[in-house]
Amino acid sequence: MIKHELNEKDKELILTALKTEQENHDYGMHYRVVACALLCRDGKVYKGINIGKIHGSCAEFVAFGAAVADGQRNFDTVVAVHKEAVNNIVTPCGNCRQLMIEYCPDIMVIVNDEQGRAVKVRAKDLIPFAYEEIVIN
Repeated sequence: MIKHELNEKDKELILTALKTEQENHDYGMHYRVVACALLCRDGKVYKGINIGKIHGSCAEFVAFGAAVADGQRNFDTVVAVHKEAVNNIVTPCGNCRQLMIEYCPDIMVIVNDEQGRAVKVRAKDLIPFAYEEIVIN
């Protein structure tokens, strides 16, 4: 797996997601709020916040849904955050990883590596032997 260092755009994306988390964190309603920022290749950023608790919709799904509904199909970088996580970065869950593999396997995903450093990796590297849809002609 190739790890890429973060650039200034990536750090801005993290800050955008953190601001979204801070503006939407309601301790009375949720025990954990995750926010997401999704950068498209045209420079537009879409934000998401998880809906519900553990069985709700992930912040990544919300951000991707907003982007796709707005006509976006070319994605660059995504990050999910929580203010109490290491480097404020939350690694995508298995469902979110599968979503990215199906829609944008080459998107860069900001995660923490094994040493706890924030890095970028390709979505397709986050889930080995991922399910791929079988197309029958």
